[in-house]
Amino acid sequence: MTVKPDNSCTHEPACPAPDRLDREAARIVANHPEQGWSLLCNGIVVFEDTGELLPDGRVIAPHRPITTA
Repeated sequence: MTVKPDNSCTHEPACPAPDRLDREAARIVANHPEQGWSLLCNGIVVFEDTGELLPDGRVIAPHRPITTA
């Protein structure tokens, strides 16, 4: 996968970088709900189970909110 440099995002406001905590706020550039994933403008692949694959190959485990009874 080719990842665009941070300065190539032309959206206003610009999409957050993959290393920021708000990285999931980036715009979707490819959506595949039938396969359970979407590609964000900042190069992150997000999965419907809330897991993520970062452009550098790191994996973020699913992080659904924990509810207490």
